[in-house]
Amino acid sequence: MDEYKLWYSGSERRRNDVGILVDEELREQVVEINRVSDGGITIKLVIGGFMVNICIAYTPQVGLDEEEKRRFWDILDEVFSSVPSSEKIFIGGDFNGHIGALPVGYGEVHGGFGFRDRNDAGAVLLDFTRAFELVVVNTYFSKEEEHLVTFCSRLAKTQI
Repeated sequence: MDEYKLWYSGSERRRNDVGILVDEELREQVVEINRVSDGGITIKLVIGGFMVNICIAYTPQVGLDEEEKRRFWDILDEVFSSVPSSEKIFIGGDFNGHIGALPVGYGEVHGGFGFRDRNDAGAVLLDFTRAFELVVVNTYFSKEEEHLVTFCSRLAKTQI
């Protein structure tokens, strides 16, 4: 696609592949690409005089090896620790966890407009968010359930 540039990170296993698609206006602003792992990629752009880091991550799924999950969070920790405090950072992706509808214990990072119940993987995400002084942005806005739910089947409704 002529107007876009895709940076991709994956492996032959094709389990946690991720990518970042950038339009033509921004692709010339990209100064660095870091393929962190098959489940993570970052790009650094200069926007309006600011260095902006965009990180996309795909967390190993619930039920997979605990060591693989721990390795993912260790890598993500290294990525965030390496970003100078003078630069902006945004993260998006699928963290395979549920942070819950209420901010109980996480009021500084959770805005109170989440979905359903928190699970262990969601608590890990909230702990990470707290450690790096981030916020889960989509919990700060009230939304209709049809806009809140990002996956729906006969058995489950979830929010990414």
